[in-house]
Amino acid sequence: MLRLAGTTGLGAGALAACTAGVKGDPIASGPVTLDLWTHDPGYATYFTGAATDPAITGGSDWQYSIEVTSISPADVVSRTINQAVAQRPLPNLAGLVIDQFPRVMRSGIAENLFVDLTDLTAGLGDRLLKTQPYTVDGRVYAIESDNSISVMWYRADRFAELGIPEDVATWEELLAIGAEIAADTGEAIGMVSNGDNGAIVNGFTQMLLQRGGNLYDADGDLAVLSEESVEVLALMAEGVRTGALLSIADPYGSAAAAALKDGRLIATVMPNWYKVYGLEANAPDQAGLWRARTIPRFAAGGHTASTLGGTAFAVLKDQAETDAALDFLERAYLTPEGQLARYGAGGYLPTLVDLYDAPEFQGITDPFLGDQRIFEVYAAAATDMPLFYQAADASLLRDSLGGPILRAVNGETDPEAALREGLRAYERQASE
Repeated sequence: MLRLAGTTGLGAGALAACTAGVKGDPIASGPVTLDLWTHDPGYATYFTGAATDPAITGGSDWQYSIEVTSISPADVVSRTINQAVAQRPLPNLAGLVIDQFPRVMRSGIAENLFVDLTDLTAGLGDRLLKTQPYTVDGRVYAIESDNSISVMWYRADRFAELGIPEDVATWEELLAIGAEIAADTGEAIGMVSNGDNGAIVNGFTQMLLQRGGNLYDADGDLAVLSEESVEVLALMAEGVRTGALLSIADPYGSAAAAALKDGRLIATVMPNWYKVYGLEANAPDQAGLWRARTIPRFAAGGHTASTLGGTAFAVLKDQAETDAALDFLERAYLTPEGQLARYGAGGYLPTLVDLYDAPEFQGITDPFLGDQRIFEVYAAAATDMPLFYQAADASLLRDSLGGPILRAVNGETDPEAALREGLRAYERQASE
């Protein structure tokens, strides 16, 4: 069943007071209906199917059914908090988009609302990727749905015709080649955003993580003013100046779609899900022409992969269905059977790193990529993923950095000066 839900506002005092509250005696076994809130119909489809998939739920003490509420990413958090403060019904499973999670990182909100999943994840150790963005005070409160591995997508036909090596080793080499291509043909080998603060900072962060930098460190302290950040901004500015990188407001909007369709954009670094929502959606006639590879390194170091985006699911605590929901999430998200089914349902990449080498994944070929064995690329990238840390004021940092980063990328200010300007604005607002 699919319902639509809205939200209301909350004051700061109410945030600290929110608690899940007890909804009834725990359901120890038997039939159970789990309420799931998510913004993405893909997750609704997967969880609904997983509930009756014997490979996933076979042997469980519960027989599951799922009731889905379709709700925007921001409203998942807002309404969950509102409902908790008002002691009104809550979901059993809440889908938290990665840039919304910082809203529950303050005032004990995550601790009061969600089951602490640390013991569940600790047993998996380094096998389980991408827990850091959903960690508060060293405790994990949500499980990621998709590794969101950023790779380089490129037009193999144009690379061959233009003489661009498919194994270019560094960003510096690629941008030098890209500058010549842009001057000769007007084609670009990448893109940066000049749109809203979120798009601008996301693009910068994706490249910064690859370089080995971060917005915050593992303790939640600011880390954005670094040599890596300055280097990344300088490289982005040089790419825009020469035309190697195409400046576009929205990587998912009409301008990017037009650039793909008319062949002005022949390569870009984006996560795995961009293949479906960006390339296939906007350039279906280019099927078979695109390929994927790991990202060229920076000459000074870093990774051959990055990450952008994500959605994690949390279990609401102190509900009659909490034990059942925890069992279901573990089966659906932390088992090989669940991760394989999840990929089949929506292309969501495994978060268990050893699965990338499993025959079930290695044997997958992608027609849009000329029948490339895509998991050969993803497997190499998954073993070199950067860590991504968040903090409660992440949205404030994003809004403070967006304008200065854009001016630096456009060559209007020095990269370090731009970062210092953004941090001054952040610190002024954070202290208010």
